[in-house]
Amino acid sequence: MTPSQLRIAVLVPCYNEEAAVATVVADFRKVLPAAEIYVYDNNSVDRTAPVAREAGAIVRSERRQGKGHVVRRMFADVEADIYVLVDGDATYDAPSAPRMIGALLDDHLDMVVGLRVDRAQDAWRRGHRTGNRLLTGFLASTFGHAFKDILSGYRVFSRRFVKSFPVLSDGFEIETELAVYALELSLPVAEIETPYYARPEGSFSKLNTWRDGFRILATMVKLYRSERPLRFFTAIGIVLALASVGLSIPVVITFIETGLVPRLPTAVLSMGLMIMALLSVSSGLVLDTVTRGRREMKMLAYLSQPALKGKGS
Repeated sequence: MTPSQLRIAVLVPCYNEEAAVATVVADFRKVLPAAEIYVYDNNSVDRTAPVAREAGAIVRSERRQGKGHVVRRMFADVEADIYVLVDGDATYDAPSAPRMIGALLDDHLDMVVGLRVDRAQDAWRRGHRTGNRLLTGFLASTFGHAFKDILSGYRVFSRRFVKSFPVLSDGFEIETELAVYALELSLPVAEIETPYYARPEGSFSKLNTWRDGFRILATMVKLYRSERPLRFFTAIGIVLALASVGLSIPVVITFIETGLVPRLPTAVLSMGLMIMALLSVSSGLVLDTVTRGRREMKMLAYLSQPALKGKGS
């Protein structure tokens, strides 16, 4: 089956992208003439929606503010075989889309990520490149190495991925959640280098370097807690146990030497910390069982969707 025989949907979440959205729609219309292009306006205060409509896109709206809310709505509403998710800021390379779709079909993948290779000195804002590398490294150390650019807003998905993915994030953390979902279920994914350009004049980034960076990091920690509860709570238990042992050593030495426990509050605190350590490890064991059940349910939801047939299938 060739891409021309498949339903392709280009999903463009937008917030105040009047200066760029028409270019995005025109560029993707040129390289994917049979695709349906959906622009979801997220409470823009400029002319994003009418400009996108005039450019030929199907325009819809999502009132809850945040990219995660928009992606959730798009994944739920739009029916297609292949989904292309791209930001509406004209920084991503539309001609790379057929190549990414080809890789998805040829290699029977569920997600292809556009690995950004900048074509302009000011394509990346100050601190964004370093932050992306740090967050990508943290993700690799906790969930396994599979991506070099987890924050890329340019992705191609199979229907199987989109319709089984439970969107939980509200904002820019959605890219991290997409990556973790793929890693947790060991889904077939790939990255393909794509040019990355500077925003056109009049278009401004909505990403706050520090605020959104910390939100993304917090999301990773939350996902690590929910997907790796045994490791997470065991680490806490070890810290508490070490603190308990450290406090108990002088109490035990005094008891051996004198047969007395003059530091009763310290002894009680030490015992309390050790009990908390045991409870933490026990909680991790219980939650690990729950997480395995949730992972099985996610896999069943994924398998309930028909597989995308590759070329020649």
